[in-house]
Amino acid sequence: MLYAKFAFRNVRRSTKDYLIYMVTMTLCTTMFYAFLSICSTHYHPNLGTQFDFNMLSQGMKLAICGVSLLLLFLIHYVNRFMLRTKQKEFAIQAIMGMEQKTIGLLFFGETFLLGMISVAFGIFLGAVASQFITAMLLSSFGKPYSFAWTLFQDTVILTVVFFSLCQMFVGFGNIRILYKSKVIDLLTADRQNEKPLKKSHWITVICSIYSIMLLWMLFTGILKYHFYFDSRHPLPVKLMYWGNILFPALTLLWEIVSLVFCKKISHAKRICGILIGSILTALPAMSIPGLERTYFLGFDAPTQNQYLLFVVADILFIIAAAIYLSNAALLFWKESNIAHKYHHTNLFLFGQIFSKFSTNLKTMTVICVTLMLSVCLFVLAPILTGWSLGYLDSRSMYDIQISSRYHHIYKTEELPNTNYEEVTEFLEEHHIETVCDLTFSEYLPKQEQFHQRVKYDFPPVAIALSDYNTIREMLGYEPIQLGQNEFTTQWQLTGTQEDIAKFIKAHPVLETDAGNLHLSESAVFQASMGETIYNFYTDVVYVIPDETANQLLAVSRNRYILTQEPIPHEDALTLERMFNEYHTNTTEEGQPFYSIRTSTTQVNSTITINFILKAAMIYGAVVLTLMCLTVLALQQLLDSGKFHYRFSVLRKMGVEETEIRSLILKQLSVWFGIPVGLAILMSAVVLGYVIKMLSVEVGTYIGYTVLWTQIGAVIGILGILLLCYFISTWIMFRKSIAE
Repeated sequence: MLYAKFAFRNVRRSTKDYLIYMVTMTLCTTMFYAFLSICSTHYHPNLGTQFDFNMLSQGMKLAICGVSLLLLFLIHYVNRFMLRTKQKEFAIQAIMGMEQKTIGLLFFGETFLLGMISVAFGIFLGAVASQFITAMLLSSFGKPYSFAWTLFQDTVILTVVFFSLCQMFVGFGNIRILYKSKVIDLLTADRQNEKPLKKSHWITVICSIYSIMLLWMLFTGILKYHFYFDSRHPLPVKLMYWGNILFPALTLLWEIVSLVFCKKISHAKRICGILIGSILTALPAMSIPGLERTYFLGFDAPTQNQYLLFVVADILFIIAAAIYLSNAALLFWKESNIAHKYHHTNLFLFGQIFSKFSTNLKTMTVICVTLMLSVCLFVLAPILTGWSLGYLDSRSMYDIQISSRYHHIYKTEELPNTNYEEVTEFLEEHHIETVCDLTFSEYLPKQEQFHQRVKYDFPPVAIALSDYNTIREMLGYEPIQLGQNEFTTQWQLTGTQEDIAKFIKAHPVLETDAGNLHLSESAVFQASMGETIYNFYTDVVYVIPDETANQLLAVSRNRYILTQEPIPHEDALTLERMFNEYHTNTTEEGQPFYSIRTSTTQVNSTITINFILKAAMIYGAVVLTLMCLTVLALQQLLDSGKFHYRFSVLRKMGVEETEIRSLILKQLSVWFGIPVGLAILMSAVVLGYVIKMLSVEVGTYIGYTVLWTQIGAVIGILGILLLCYFISTWIMFRKSIAE
């Protein structure tokens, strides 16, 4: 009973000191409960028969629980800080006769109780926040939203169990540390000197790992060098091949030279040289996706992924090296101007920063990387989901979409020739009424093109004018007309104006087995008609007169159907299973490839995966941001107790309170500014690169106006969170060192 009162007293004393931790835990619990509430067995949104909610519920549960494991780091980190802060108190308790195991249990009880108080508040707020998640869910499925108070018992239990297990996992580790600690070490922990920066092994380990990556980069560049001698490659491609060899080699050479002449080359200069090399090494590797798209270099997916891994390694090293060198930069700034060094309280400020820099090096690096990941998740979530939803519109334009492919057939006698009567029977049996139903063939202009199977060199197929106009009418477009011996072209939405103009200029005449056709004055149509109308690796379809089409080789057989009402999800799955029993959808040689797509299953699976991805990315970004800002804030607040004496000396020397407040503001600006500023800078580079690589998809499916609006909202949210944590830390720091 005495120990319980002792633990409660410590909780009351610690609540103010660790208010930021409790607020962060409350917010994390709120997010956890809000997102997980839609996975409850008691949650039944009205989505209609064409949607299957079970798949979304199970996927969300796995995604949210997986992301929430990141909270283990936060709980572990904060508990370790609390442990370090109370080491002297624990030592005094041990000297007074209390067993160290009992001390550990009391500390565990204190942290566990603080965590559970936060969880209780978080669940209450999560019940409110879950309404926003529900609104986002119903909006994704195109359903109306109405407010309804929800507090699900199974979600409450799962939330409490999850955070309890996290607290217990970390708490038992703390008990073990206290049990094995020496009392003298606990008593003198706050008076231990820090290691000099040059003796830190953190950057040495990073350099060693990066050296291994450089060797891998160099070896890969040498293996790919034989492609350099292709005479068709333009200068940018040749520079890319040379860059992937020279820059890793020169960086490795600098590392070797700096190690050999370590007495003449300082550690900071060595790291600076490697940093410059890593920036140069990243440039040719980052250019590969763009060059591959422009010049079709033949890099397969594993090779591109390998170079993407190299870019990630370069970015991580740049962050670690930049943070490490920031100390050298501040030191150089301090020593380069003596007048500035001794101006007012600058010498005290430099001492405050340098006294904790080596200890905080690893923490700042991890925070910077994590914040960069958080910003990228925030921005990429709307890009990926917007791209997915925009692409969905072009994939699910028809309620039933059946197509065939000929790329594994080598005899014209084996080409498909069916009207898919089994589908007609299914629709009649299940009383599914149709509005439009079109079965049509697509043709090769010349039969000799049938054996043209080289990737990116597949010939465009042709469609009869009557079938093309029927599809246009199905989709609400006006029909077109062609003159005698004329043809026109239909393009995908992703086709650029430059590519279209180049193609039209090179193909004014279409040679066919039924005679030549001339390009119509209306040469280009770019209406959205789905993707199965195009041949492999092509963005264009020829539209030709019916009499010409009847004399050509038909290589595919398609059927597009629009139904009166959306097909129920169970019926759509049954139709797809039945169709696959009739027709092969494998890639066997000599067999046509058949596929069926129903709008119901496409929309259901795409929106479900899209929502899970968006929710997981946003939730993960929020958790990571809160973790980083919490660690930054606690790091300063827990060190503020050690600075109380230093600031009291300043007051005795006559330094006014306004100057002390300015000192605190400058000190916090450095500790927040270095990791946050570098994270924003690297995020801008990464996101700019990604948006550049996906410029066509972003412009087609999302729109740059929408994208910049979403990026502005993300910047606003991050700015508000950063400002709140910074101001709170500044206020609590001032109170901690106040007289």
